[in-house]
Amino acid sequence: MLPLRLKPGSVGSGISMNSYSMIKVGNDYVVQANDKCILKVGSRRRAAQLISEATDLLNALAVVEAPDIAPEAPSLAREAPELP
Repeated sequence: MLPLRLKPGSVGSGISMNSYSMIKVGNDYVVQANDKCILKVGSRRRAAQLISEATDLLNALAVVEAPDIAPEAPSLAREAPELP
């Protein structure tokens, strides 16, 4: 096994990837993210390129703000129904 580890760190969207790695298995390379196998390719160069692109994409994500929790009272007052 020839592992290659890259550490992109936390990204703006709250997704945290501790590390990417590339492991040679037979004639192929398996790309891992946080020690989970996610992709198998036939070339070391292509695996490294995909890791680089994935890191760039994750780091390019804008910070996503969580919406405020809805207030307990409704924002609109309910109208009284018209009775005949």
